[in-house]
Amino acid sequence: MSTTDGREPIAVVAAGPANAGRTAVLAALLEIDSGLLAVPDGSWLVVRHSATSTRAAYVPGYRTPHSYRPDLPTAGPALARPPRRVELSLPQPLVKRFVLVDTPDITTLGAAGCGVLLDAVGRAGALLFVIAADQSFGAAELNLLSDLAGTPVRVFFAVTPGIDGWAAGEGTAAVRGSGESGAPAVDPVTVTVEAHRAALLAAVPGLSDARWFPIATDGATDVRRALADWAADEELRRGSLEPPELPGESGRVPVLAAPDEWSEHLDRQARTAARRIRQHLALELANMHMRTVQQIVFGVGCAGLPQLLDREMAALSLLATAQCDHHAGELVDDAAGRLFGAPLPEGVRRRIDKAVRWGLVDDATGQEMERAFLVTSAAGVATLTGAAAIDMLSAYPAPSRTAVLPPVAVALSGGCWQHWRSPGNNDPSAARAWAQRALREIELELSREVARRFEAVRLSLGTVLSDAAEHGTLLA
Repeated sequence: MSTTDGREPIAVVAAGPANAGRTAVLAALLEIDSGLLAVPDGSWLVVRHSATSTRAAYVPGYRTPHSYRPDLPTAGPALARPPRRVELSLPQPLVKRFVLVDTPDITTLGAAGCGVLLDAVGRAGALLFVIAADQSFGAAELNLLSDLAGTPVRVFFAVTPGIDGWAAGEGTAAVRGSGESGAPAVDPVTVTVEAHRAALLAAVPGLSDARWFPIATDGATDVRRALADWAADEELRRGSLEPPELPGESGRVPVLAAPDEWSEHLDRQARTAARRIRQHLALELANMHMRTVQQIVFGVGCAGLPQLLDREMAALSLLATAQCDHHAGELVDDAAGRLFGAPLPEGVRRRIDKAVRWGLVDDATGQEMERAFLVTSAAGVATLTGAAAIDMLSAYPAPSRTAVLPPVAVALSGGCWQHWRSPGNNDPSAARAWAQRALREIELELSREVARRFEAVRLSLGTVLSDAAEHGTLLA
């Protein structure tokens, strides 16, 4: 799970099962009509602050987002596939304090989608889990919450009357007594909060410090105040994560008097890192193929194949990005540590990372490394280049990266939706064969991409360290 740092915007991610009234809760928090929060099935919603109201859909395969009128949620061009995310900018005071993110229902996400959700929550810093009074925690919900237990993520629970309760006007307003006994008013949702909390702590005792709120139809004042207080504290915490100047961030960094041999070791380590990543991704794609076939036959069928595989591609992108970041970081630490001494001060490491990134831009092998890979309806892979194309594939956008390599981004093109939603393409055998070909093409494309990336890193890092060895000091 990713963790927050000082560059990440403070955010609250809302999640929960279907029919829990999550949209109504978010609308109450923002004090807007719930229709403004409508998004296509499977898309994420990111609500930010802006002086004017705007809506933009980020669709893989495009370089610019599609604009929507915020007062007409269904307005806008017809899209071949659902966007990965929709960004709604509003002049609401609450989103001045934090970004509010709504996610698809947990029960529709599957294991891959829950992995993407977990990554987003870890980066955001807080989770608002919305559940109805008549619902219980399922396996997917408990697995997600178990993964969050013991982490710095703050968890808030909101218990609602559910969709039927909202429609009937029920909330946390006290239910009147019978009048004959003169019994005091009883709040059924508040009683349910205690039952839900007891059931959750029996399964996930690590969330004992989570806060619980019953939600009324006339607002969510307590939740709004709790989230705003958390955001204020979180802003102070993140502001203190990094000192004003890191050790080694400026000044002379001399080479060791008798440095270890680093050049040949860098060559071997770069090849080994690329091979390990390719093996890891091949294993994950094999597991993905088994899950996909199972879902085609026993789950979503042919029509649901694009959404299923697109979620798998989003999770694969995070895995590949994390693997590349980890091994590229090891390359820098090991090779530079042999020249300057280990461990490297954080400021020195950042100077080297920056110099390597510049070297990737200048080198032909490293050019156009910002690529978005799109699975086509013919089970092939198309490529778009540029940071804007990659941004279209993000369910939860990331800040500017300081890692050596750009992120890996894989998604399904709109043609896949059009193909498998056609009534004439409802053959499970054909769907299984298509999925197998598509995953094989992704494996080949990512294998070439990983090899190309680490060859480019090897050359760029080698140039930086060779210059340092020749001049006796880090020139970056």
